[in-house]
Amino acid sequence: MKPSDTNTGKIRWREHELVMACIFVGLFIFSYWRNIYGLSGQQVEALYGTPFTNAHILFNFYRNILLPHTIPALIILISLFVLNRLVLPRLLYPKNRVAGTFKVQLSLSDLSLKGRAGSFLLKILGLGLLGVFFVFFIGSALAVASYFEFQYLFTYPGFSFFPTAGYHALPQIALNQEIYTATIMVVMYTIYAIVRETIIWFAGRKDERRTYRVLIANQCTSFVAAIIIIGVMAKTLHVVERDEVITLFFSCVVPSFLVFMTNMYWIFPLKGQGPLFAPANILRLLLSSFAWTLVFFPPVAVFEGPLALLLIWLLQLLIVTPVSWFFYQQRKDRILQLRGLEKALGKSKADLQFLRSQINPHFLFNTLNTLYGTALQEGAERTADGVQKLGDMMRFMLQENNLDLILMAKEIGYLNNYISLQKLRTQSSPEILIEDNIQQQGCDHRIAPMLLIPFVENAFKHGISLQEKSWVRIRLHCDEKNIHFRVSNSVHSRKDNDPERTSPGIGLKNVVGRLKLLYPGKHELEVHASPVEFIVKLSIQP
Repeated sequence: MKPSDTNTGKIRWREHELVMACIFVGLFIFSYWRNIYGLSGQQVEALYGTPFTNAHILFNFYRNILLPHTIPALIILISLFVLNRLVLPRLLYPKNRVAGTFKVQLSLSDLSLKGRAGSFLLKILGLGLLGVFFVFFIGSALAVASYFEFQYLFTYPGFSFFPTAGYHALPQIALNQEIYTATIMVVMYTIYAIVRETIIWFAGRKDERRTYRVLIANQCTSFVAAIIIIGVMAKTLHVVERDEVITLFFSCVVPSFLVFMTNMYWIFPLKGQGPLFAPANILRLLLSSFAWTLVFFPPVAVFEGPLALLLIWLLQLLIVTPVSWFFYQQRKDRILQLRGLEKALGKSKADLQFLRSQINPHFLFNTLNTLYGTALQEGAERTADGVQKLGDMMRFMLQENNLDLILMAKEIGYLNNYISLQKLRTQSSPEILIEDNIQQQGCDHRIAPMLLIPFVENAFKHGISLQEKSWVRIRLHCDEKNIHFRVSNSVHSRKDNDPERTSPGIGLKNVVGRLKLLYPGKHELEVHASPVEFIVKLSIQP
């Protein structure tokens, strides 16, 4: 699955790029039509066709002027479309990923690629061949366009579309030059595409902040595309004639917007309740504004010199930064709410997945079968006790689990009921040892419901074997500030055909995500695994 194609939003950078490219081609073609608008056929002939007439070649405006200037642009547009919509998504984000580790073994006689190494090498080779194809494809289109535009130069005997190397007294098609131009274009776009795909991958990572990053990325790319389109339209439609003005426009407006977005959605929210002029915050403002200024500075240096760098940087610091702070103050609640909604969304999804995976059907069936067998063998007292514990657990899941926080006493009660039922299920096996040391005294904290049970359930699921010596040890105690929890279990090798052989445990991955969401910076989780024992240590500051 592509990082930008999930149900939490899609990064539209490539779409914005294609829209911008389409508009550029349209403006490019429009500029030629604008130049001849209102001209008669004789005027067009006099303006463009004189060299052809002098060379005794039939002149056609569409064949010799319009198409040679528009076909290369259309070829580049088609190439961008094929790359962004058809090739790169399938090459970089295939539906069937190669599993395994990335491993390369190289010796004097053998080269071995294992796991993802072979797939990675094929991607590199594919991109290389693709680059070579587009170099010759675009280069050939430029050469053909050049031929029809200057056809009056190539009418002499001995002309060759593919000239041999060496000096030529008469004009020849500069195919090597066109290939070189196409190579520069492909290399520059490759560098840009690497940066783009890296940013898309980073913004599209699936975590609790993904929607927030996608929103900011889409706002930035749409605005930058709009600014570039405005500048190109101003130049193409001759709204502004001087190149210096257009260059300054790009070099001031684009970094100003990026500085504005960086301040609004990263630097200012990051400071939290701290002062605006804290040293760390000032350093971020200086570095980010300078970085954005430097990225768009080189074109300005051609016209204005190095002094423009300082002036534009001061523009970001003294004007854009205060303006962004003003807007942040006006929209702070909404921005922080967006970040909070992202956290709440992640928590809701985690809770939903947790509820779906928490109740192990095998455990319920085994417990009911045990209770049924117990009822047949002896009196109903033990059966009633087991049924009551199971009912208490179900009641806890239906009522307490809907709350954000519950008393530790209720969480401990759920744990004790679960452990008691597991002891009842395994009491007929003398090789199974279950030790629980759960101290309720001093545990007056509140905790998110069902945060500890996944570790216990995972221990029973993977640590108990009816054929081998097994153990599960559970410890819990509290102090004034922390909840300390430790679970260890024996480890048993599973058969190759066991579907749960590589499973990390019910809800275990999910509860790690919940801990990050609910207790950021306030918990410590340690996991130790050996061939014979699996240990989890958790400390929470509620």
